[in-house]
Amino acid sequence: MSELKPLPPHLTGGNFLLTEADPALVFTPEDLSAEQRQIAESAEEFMTKEVLPRLDALERQEPDVAVRLFRQAGELGLLAIEVPEEYGGLGLGKTTACVVENQLGRQGGFAVTCGAHTGIGSMPLTYFGTDAQKRAYLPKLASGEWMGAYALSEPDAGSDALSLRTKATRSADGTHYLLNGSKMWISNAGWADLFTLFAKVDGAHVTAFLVERAFPGVSTGKEEHKLGIKSSSTRRVVLEDARVPVGNVLGQVGKGAYIAFNILNLGRLKLAAGVLGGAKAALAGAAQYATERRQFGQPIAAFGLIQHKLAETATRICAAESALFRVARQIDDVVAGGELLAAMQPPFPRGIDEFAIECSILKVAGSETLDFAVDEALQIHGGYGYTEEFPAARAYRDARINRIFEGTNEINRLFIPTMLFRRAQRSRLPLLPAVAQVAKDALDLAPAQETGDALRNAHALLANAKKLALFLAGTAWQKLGDKLIEEQEILAALSDLLIDLYLGESAVLRTFKARVTGGPATVLTDLTLVFVNDSATRMEHSARTLLAAVSSGDDLKAQLAITRRLLRWTPLDTVEMRRRIAQRLCAVGSYAALTAGK
Repeated sequence: MSELKPLPPHLTGGNFLLTEADPALVFTPEDLSAEQRQIAESAEEFMTKEVLPRLDALERQEPDVAVRLFRQAGELGLLAIEVPEEYGGLGLGKTTACVVENQLGRQGGFAVTCGAHTGIGSMPLTYFGTDAQKRAYLPKLASGEWMGAYALSEPDAGSDALSLRTKATRSADGTHYLLNGSKMWISNAGWADLFTLFAKVDGAHVTAFLVERAFPGVSTGKEEHKLGIKSSSTRRVVLEDARVPVGNVLGQVGKGAYIAFNILNLGRLKLAAGVLGGAKAALAGAAQYATERRQFGQPIAAFGLIQHKLAETATRICAAESALFRVARQIDDVVAGGELLAAMQPPFPRGIDEFAIECSILKVAGSETLDFAVDEALQIHGGYGYTEEFPAARAYRDARINRIFEGTNEINRLFIPTMLFRRAQRSRLPLLPAVAQVAKDALDLAPAQETGDALRNAHALLANAKKLALFLAGTAWQKLGDKLIEEQEILAALSDLLIDLYLGESAVLRTFKARVTGGPATVLTDLTLVFVNDSATRMEHSARTLLAAVSSGDDLKAQLAITRRLLRWTPLDTVEMRRRIAQRLCAVGSYAALTAGK
């Protein structure tokens, strides 16, 4: 990894912690092209006219309903966004894919069907397949003629995915591998035609295989009786001497981990896009209900605590959405640069690895934003929300899986700081000199100077939060050394601070850019400042948790004093800001209209 060519600072994964970003170089939702907006409208119309009217049939898994809608999505080109043009796709990249996934996410189960297909179901082949493999399968996947699935998890291999037990043994004539084992919790399993499936060759070498449903020895179990996403298919995949041609090895024998984990990076990005679409749908439903439901002689939308719920949901969506499009475009830009990572053959684009840290941040933040949104939407509906007559109940059930999908949020919280340390050790990120410099300057670190511009004050606070994150990392490392990676609570505290920092900075940069370009700066300012104002308290809590676990006595007191200086912040009147946000939201009816300045 140390031989990688340096990328520009704004296109270097993890570098947000070490540098100040230029708003002009950050892609925002306001920068979407006319073509991307048209694709979004097409996806929105498809969901509104075709999918949502069939919710009951989808939830009951009436025969062929989900598959027929999936095929329709393929006919509209919604499944071909990221597939290269030479293999029947549109070749439009991650940013456009996130636009589509945002719309499909309005219905959790159908979003899983399409997302599992276009993401982890198709991207392994797109990035790691041979030309022959791509020509054989990608056109069918891009059109929706075939459905894809990703089969990694097993009954005894969940978060510890590489402890899988499925075995692959070369046949006596050398033409096939015989696969034996069982895969668990496989999305699309009941309908998929092609599985990207992982097994250990000779019980030792993790390898990816392209396994057709029609291959002898491949079968599926019954549908799982799930809490939510009932309109999606989730089954076991059973392999009993399943005959897979040698030519269907994906990548190289023994290199399956590269495929598994790099594809999960991208899966986390797509998941974040989908869940934010679900959060927006929940917010729109809650706002509509709040304007129509009357109590004590007036709409409940007029009540302060209801306004707080609506505005807080919009605020969290804004921060996560700002980070989402920032990362999606960064990945597209690095992929467009053409640099390949030669860890395996064929080499794969550096872009799908570069922003692994940020993708984990998005996955955690997005899934928890959706959980917050559906919970508050149900609460706003009151008793009606607890009945299946209103969509709040289904959205609540559907949301819960996303904190488990694509690596649990706990695993991702551990991954974020751990990957930062690993990249530093491999000289891929100059983290260690930055940590050393902050430690040297610790006693001289000062609070940010406040100005008359609250947004600039927020930006300065986040710059100091970066110094604090480096200070905390150095303090924990000095105390624990290599044992730090075993201290999960400490890593999680650092991770939570980094998540707040990254989302807050992304929202601030988006708002700065809107000021210059004539975007909806007024509403974005309120949304951003509410998020940063509240994150100051959360970041201090994270810091105090970490420091108390690694220090004591006078050292702890001194470190807490540094924390307070760096996070010194004069609270803003977020009550008034939230009222403005909620009132405007209820007037225009949706998050999209709110942030469009309508």
